[in-house]
Parts: sequence; structure tokens; C-alpha cells
Amino acid sequence: MANKNLSAAKRAKNDEFYTQWHDIEVEMNAYLDYNPDVFRGKTVLLPCDDPEWSNFTKYFAQNFDRFGLKKLISTSYAPESKKLANYAPSLFEQGSAQYDELKSRARGKIFVLDRDITGDGRINIDDLQWQYLENDGDFRSNEVTRLRDEADIIITNPPFSLFREFVSWIEHGKKQFIIIGNVNAISYSLIFNMIKNDQIWMGCTIHSGDRKFGVPDEYPLKAAGCGIDENGLRFIMVKGVRWFTNIDHGRRHQPLALMTMADNLRYSRHKDLRQLGEYQHFDNYDAIEVPYTDAIPSDYDGAMGVPITFLDKYCSEQFEILDANDLRINENVPQKAHGLIKDKDSAIDGKPKYVRLVIRHKR
Repeated sequence: MANKNLSAAKRAKNDEFYTQWHDIEVEMNAYLDYNPDVFRGKTVLLPCDDPEWSNFTKYFAQNFDRFGLKKLISTSYAPESKKLANYAPSLFEQGSAQYDELKSRARGKIFVLDRDITGDGRINIDDLQWQYLENDGDFRSNEVTRLRDEADIIITNPPFSLFREFVSWIEHGKKQFIIIGNVNAISYSLIFNMIKNDQIWMGCTIHSGDRKFGVPDEYPLKAAGCGIDENGLRFIMVKGVRWFTNIDHGRRHQPLALMTMADNLRYSRHKDLRQLGEYQHFDNYDAIEVPYTDAIPSDYDGAMGVPITFLDKYCSEQFEILDANDLRINENVPQKAHGLIKDKDSAIDGKPKYVRLVIRHKR
């Protein structure tokens, strides 16, 4: 049900999901553990984060000195709906000298921090002072794109409905990034090719299960798992969430422990694999199907179709990712924009399987 609610949000362009502080903190710690100076001397841009509410903004502001940041920039998007008469502005907005102009046209917010404003190494979140942008704060605007060009690292939870376009925007600026998206984004040709070419990989800390995101007051809480927390904040549980990044961390260099084909078939904890007694071959692709990540054999040198959640454990020094289009054995199978084994062409003995990523051992 949560995924249905997410789909509804995408259709409505209702993408204001607020990331939890804990999820931000544990992920950033993974990069700091691998490289304590990863943020030192850098300008960090948070281009989809309302400085009045965003935990990204609060987290990096509080750790400004500890991380050694050069500058922190946070911007938000003001949708056209904010022009409507029933839009309820915050007390901070009402107190702004620019409020009358805000009522006539949508304007995003911007917060810039380039020094410890308290002088004691700590930032009082209540003291953060933001201003209005000239325009609505859309990341694709010239105004925010100039901020992208100034930044070294982009970190945010971008709009779910614009994830592909957001990654393209980052890549065009040739920036480092740590962003949140859905694991199924690998089916976008842009994302697949970047993963295949080792230009983007999964983050360190979110691998399975639902994640809680805050949502605006007007967001409908109709799906299972949604609710209101002890602080009165509305939230939704979303499946399949992952961090995507091009910044190094230690997890991606850890090889996956494997067994031989015979041992996997004999001792697999997966009953259906033991019953088959063999790895099956796709009808339309020259690859065997490996239905579980922990069933990848150590002694098979050919192509293997694995679940896309394999990316959580992917070590590029151990495996290479292949383009399934190059493995077609049936001339009637159309070439796909992405390089996955997917949909009706993923059949084994005529029965379609789930989407598969194709890998091969590096020797």
C-alpha cells in the first residue's frame, strides 16, 4: 500500500518528503569514517530543502565547523499552489518584509552559511536566517543552477517524480553527490549506464525495509504504515528507498562471500533452489538466473541474472555489470533502452521472472 501511495504522490507531483535526521546522520557518518576530510573545505548545496524545515539543513548547519565546511547553501521550491488564497504561510513567512510580494508570486527560500555565526563551534537552529530567492527555486532554474556550479557536493532528497532529471542536472554540472531515490531507478537508462560504468553506486546504510518520511499537513495519510508521530508530525512509510552517490565509502569495497555452484544447490537456505537442483537459463538471454543474492556461485564464469537489490552488496572489484542487450539469443527480443532482463522477455520456460541485473565475475 505504501508504494501505491508513493505512486499517487508522483502523479500529483506531491514530492515533499522530509528525510529523518537519523537516516541522514548514519549515512554521512559512513563517508566520514572512510574519509574524515570528505566535507572539509567544500561548499555543500542542498537544493530541495526548505531551510525552515529541512533536517538536511539543520544537520549540516549544526556540524558546520566539525565537518570543516567552506559554505552551506540550502534552497527550497515554492510551487504555484503557494499563490492560492488558501495557502497557509508560516509565522516566519508572515513576518518577512517580502511577504506581500510573496503573495503575488511564488518564490523559493535560500539559506547560506559560510561561518560559525556563534563563534563557539555550535549553531543554534533557531537563529538560522533565510531569505527569498528571486524565483520559485526549481532546481532547473538558472538561479539554482548557478548555485550548483558554485557547489562541490550536492546532498538532498530530490523529488521522486524528477529523479532521472535531477541526476542528469547533477551530472551536467560534474558534481559529487549523495541523494535519495528508489532502487527501481536503475531501470532508467541514464542511471543504469552510470552504475555500469562505476560513475554512481549505492550508499552505505539503507538496504532493505521501509523508511519513514515526513510529509506536509495536506498530504493524505491513507496507506498502511502512515500516521502522526509523538510530536504531531505526519509521516509516510516508503519501500525501496536507497542512497545513490559517487562519493567513496568502505562498504562498496567489501567483496561478497560466495560458495560453489554445487554447495549453493546443496546447502542453500532457499528451498526452491534446492528442489530445482540446478541454475535455470533464461529463454531469451545467454545467462543463468540466480534468484537470490546469497546464491551467486563462485565458480561460474558466465553471465548471471541477479535481483537488482544485489547493488546493495556490489563490489566493482569483484563483479562487472553487463548490458543484457548484448546477451540476447532470440532475434525477436527487442533491444531495451536499459540493460536489464525485464518484463515478458525475462521468461524461463515461458514464465516471466522479476527484473534482473546481469553480472559476471572479474577474474
